[in-house]
Amino acid sequence: MFSHVMVGANDLEASKKFYDAVLGALGIAPGMMNNGTRYFYRSPTGSFSITQPLDGQLATHANGGTIGFLAKSLEQVQAFHAAGLANGGTACEDPPGPREGPFGALNLAYLRDPSGNKICALHRPAKPA
Repeated sequence: MFSHVMVGANDLEASKKFYDAVLGALGIAPGMMNNGTRYFYRSPTGSFSITQPLDGQLATHANGGTIGFLAKSLEQVQAFHAAGLANGGTACEDPPGPREGPFGALNLAYLRDPSGNKICALHRPAKPA
């Protein structure tokens, strides 16, 4: 059901030091920088990330946070976004669709729920043979 969990961090490097240590104790490699604003920790079963909030405000409970739901296709990503907009959600970030990043291609759609919580649908396309 979930693809990743992301939490906000006011001091990104202090948070990285903490998570490198505690997650390292569990056998997870140190965080990898992405876009100069966040670190990702990856495992065979999912990803955890720390980020500076994109809106420039201080990280608070869920500011900078995203709950990611795993999708099976780009069409599901687009349907997720459309259903959210049709049922009280609001669009945020870039329009739904493909993105390229250091971890490869992703299909993403971001929404805020009626209470303002940020969620997304994520699909990882198959790598070309």
